[in-house]
Amino acid sequence: MSRLAEQIQQAVAAFSGCKTPPALIGGVALAAHQVVRATRDVDFLVDATDADHVHKALIGLGYRCAYRSEDAANYMREDEGLDLLYAHRPMAQRLLTEAKDRDTALGRVRVISVEGLIGFKLQALTNNPSRLRDRDDILALLRTHRGRLNMQEVRGYFALFDHEALLDEWLADIAKENG
Repeated sequence: MSRLAEQIQQAVAAFSGCKTPPALIGGVALAAHQVVRATRDVDFLVDATDADHVHKALIGLGYRCAYRSEDAANYMREDEGLDLLYAHRPMAQRLLTEAKDRDTALGRVRVISVEGLIGFKLQALTNNPSRLRDRDDILALLRTHRGRLNMQEVRGYFALFDHEALLDEWLADIAKENG
């Protein structure tokens, strides 16, 4: 088993007892949705009410907390990073609740939907437009899942961040690529 797979499985086991089991987001979640890219850490969406439980569990696994707020936390163990985003808002809580178990190269894990992953990547890009990796991830997800996405949901995320024109531009570019 790879170190990354072992890290994920340890974290998932430590999260038992959570109100809602955490779900993968970020770079590792991309791989579960057929988009592969290198990543240096593991990102989980966690119900905000489980923040203290998850914090104690990660400390028990030997992680040290590098940062923690009401919205997010970052943990390190040697060269392993683990980031948490806390689901407070109804939309994030819905995505967490609806996350599905998926068989991946890293084992069976809960992962948020492709549409939800696009929404989180768009939020990160909106918060920091220099995060070109998030733009590239969104484009890769749109290309890979073209024709299978719930476009009403995707468009809703772009509308939330006032980026509907950007979505239309990207979809037009993808359509041109595919002749």
